[in-house]
Amino acid sequence: MKYIIINNQKYLIMKDVKDAIDEEEIAKRLTEYFLDFDYIVGDWAYGKLRLKGFNSKTNPNFKNINDIDKVEEYIKNYCAYGCKYFVLSKENE
Repeated sequence: MKYIIINNQKYLIMKDVKDAIDEEEIAKRLTEYFLDFDYIVGDWAYGKLRLKGFNSKTNPNFKNINDIDKVEEYIKNYCAYGCKYFVLSKENE
């Protein structure tokens, strides 16, 4: 298992397709908005990193649109074909 620390938060790297993780760029884009999410998904399109938050069903902030079980569907339908992407899981201390 590999971990990274971004903005003082530890994340487990669940997927890193095509070496998508750029810790400096993630730190720039990972705002307070993402604090309530269990997972962060990032994909690269036209040289820009896009982030989206996902939750497990046990999270009180769970909404169907952010269901981590649907992350592959999200990648397929909303990301560029064959794009670089990653999935991070927030580790609670």
